[in-house]
Amino acid sequence: MSTKHRVIFGNCMSMEELPDNYCHLMVTSPPYFNAPFDYEGFFKSYDTFLTMIEKFATETYRVLQEGRVAVVNVDDMLINGEKYPIIADTIKIFQKSGFRYRDKIVWKKPDGYLRISKRSGVLLQNPFPMYFYPDNLLESILIFQKGKFDYRNIKKEIKEKSRVDKEEFQKNKWYMTLWEMTNVLPGSRLEKNIAAFPDELPYRFIKLFSYKGEIILDPFLGSGTTMKVARKLERNSIGFEINRDLETVIREKAGFINADNIKEGDTFEVSERSEGKYRYINYEIIEEIKNKNN
Repeated sequence: MSTKHRVIFGNCMSMEELPDNYCHLMVTSPPYFNAPFDYEGFFKSYDTFLTMIEKFATETYRVLQEGRVAVVNVDDMLINGEKYPIIADTIKIFQKSGFRYRDKIVWKKPDGYLRISKRSGVLLQNPFPMYFYPDNLLESILIFQKGKFDYRNIKKEIKEKSRVDKEEFQKNKWYMTLWEMTNVLPGSRLEKNIAAFPDELPYRFIKLFSYKGEIILDPFLGSGTTMKVARKLERNSIGFEINRDLETVIREKAGFINADNIKEGDTFEVSERSEGKYRYINYEIIEEIKNKNN
């Protein structure tokens, strides 16, 4: 089955290029709020960050088909000693936008990934009550649904082609609300300066909540992980990405650099917004924003 893939370079607070009720599944991970490792100083304030989430949620609701699912990988953030309740706020925002809060998956990273940090190390230096600050190996994956899904609308042939592998489902414990997945390791070539999630994350959700030939949306495309996996699973995809400098990275990850590797019929399209409130930016502008906010 040939597939079509489109990258729109622009801010996903507006998805004006997409008509209403167009996509079948949304899987994404918004930028971490002013995280020291990737986005320090990018958002002027927490209210600015929440405004972005509100607009992105509203647009996602508009472009998703009735009954379909939105998956958002988020986590609370500790910035300068203050913990921001991003998970709770995201749930409230998506509910306000019209979504039903369906489920939450907790993503557990490998134990060996985390070294003793300055935060947990405080108690080692001061082994007394009130010095406990835990390190975080977990992230949340929030699942929302727009209305109710009509199972009768899916043709039997497509259902069979999209059948979920029961052995894979049981062996890898997809049925649990705790998923153990290895995160993208620091230093990965295509993820430099990008907080990318592992292929396994969109892989599971695309198989569980979409059918072959349908359209997968990622409003914060980043390095193109969702697009790569959607193509592998014979789904079409659309991604919004604000950073114009990432086109080559996305092309390579999705497999559209070398013509010899492109399956006949598969297409890759790029469009951009160079003007207006929700235009694209680049690394240079991102650094200017960070410096200005800091």
